[in-house]
Amino acid sequence: MTLALYSLCGANPQHFFSPHCWKAVMALAHKGLAFEEIPTTYAGIAKIGGGFSPTLPVLDDNGHLVTDSFAIALYLEEAYPDRPSLFGGEGGKALSRMVEGYSQMVIHTAIMRMALMDIHGALDEGDKAYFRESREQRLGRKLEDVVANRADEEAAFAAKLEPMRHMLKFQPFIGGETPLFADYIVFGALQWLRVTAGLSMLAPDDPVVAWLDRCLDLHESRGRTVTAA
Repeated sequence: MTLALYSLCGANPQHFFSPHCWKAVMALAHKGLAFEEIPTTYAGIAKIGGGFSPTLPVLDDNGHLVTDSFAIALYLEEAYPDRPSLFGGEGGKALSRMVEGYSQMVIHTAIMRMALMDIHGALDEGDKAYFRESREQRLGRKLEDVVANRADEEAAFAAKLEPMRHMLKFQPFIGGETPLFADYIVFGALQWLRVTAGLSMLAPDDPVVAWLDRCLDLHESRGRTVTAA
């Protein structure tokens, strides 16, 4: 049986935008595993495995369900040890936890303040009310208020990627000469921004943009299957 990955989509079933789902997509591709990516709206999540998980991605490996992108990567590393490693050992797992914290606490929060209304606008009509209610409850204010200072956020965004630029002085990927799951964590975040709001806030000659292009070209250009906003 081909592995199945349930990934979040917008009104266009091929518009995959979730950073967490992209992490899982790239992890599966890194392992060289054939899989079917199943477009899933927010409303469709509850139908997976009888309500197995409230969030995506969900991996179905011949009836064995796994949720959470990091847990999926750990599962793939254990279940398919003969395939290329996602971590390169225990040190790579520890590195990935640190990168995950940087990505979600710094990059994700900035993207939310820039792209929230773009994400809302790309959703299936049946998902928009849920998205607005859940995010406004989480953030404590209206979506429009979250993005009210978008121009300032865009101006400040490049500086939040300075740790990446420092790393890129020494190596082409976070993983070194070749990518590891740590790369896919940050890739997922910037792919999220790329396909929802675009990357106009980054200079074309930014080393991070060059790194992102290298990631987009990986695994038969899997990341380019969704066009930029």
